Amino acid sequence: MAGAFRIGDHVGWNSEAGPVTGRIIEVHTQDFDYKGHTHRASPQDPQYEIHSDTTDHVAAHRGSALHLVDRR
Repeated sequence: MAGAFRIGDHVGWNSEAGPVTGRIIEVHTQDFDYKGHTHRASPQDPQYEIHSDTTDHVAAHRGSALHLVDRR
């Protein structure tokens, strides 16, 4: 699923609290620090930062955890 999502895409995922949707605000293709933890990413397996539609929360997820809701 590498490269399947772009900045601005509206995506959804399942969280502990239930389904969540948001917009991708950054695509990481290299390891990066996020909330005090190193997240592994590569061009073949990027991670995405997503701003929640309902809160100010920003989450980081792999593409395999996401599904496209609509494309901007």
